[in-house]
Amino acid sequence: QVQLVESGGGLVQPGGSLRLSCAYPGFTLPYYTIGWVRQAPGKEREVVSCIHNTDDSTYYADSVKGRFTVSRDNARNTVYLQMNSLKPEDTADYYCAAVQVRLYLPTDAWEYDYWGQGTQVTVSS
Repeated sequence: QVQLVESGGGLVQPGGSLRLSCAYPGFTLPYYTIGWVRQAPGKEREVVSCIHNTDDSTYYADSVKGRFTVSRDNARNTVYLQMNSLKPEDTADYYCAAVQVRLYLPTDAWEYDYWGQGTQVTVSS
């Protein structure tokens, strides 16, 4: 069974930073992409970043490029999303998602099969 557990959300002032973690203990998929998907109230889900396990290739949405960094710790089966220079428009529920796929970085939320429970990020003064 695939389990994804997010942590690290919270309230931060504009310009601040947060680091989200996505733990996936006991993952047995041989190849996969882990994505970070956010959904703000009244808006559609947006894949903001993702990383593939075989070559660490990454994707960033234009809205977060240069501010967010995705990384992976193999030993801990954990993916991180470092979010810097946060803006009020980054406020959303952030979800960790996964899909078994070879060397492909899905950029649409519907492409992901497994989902965590989400963590809330609020950027406000």
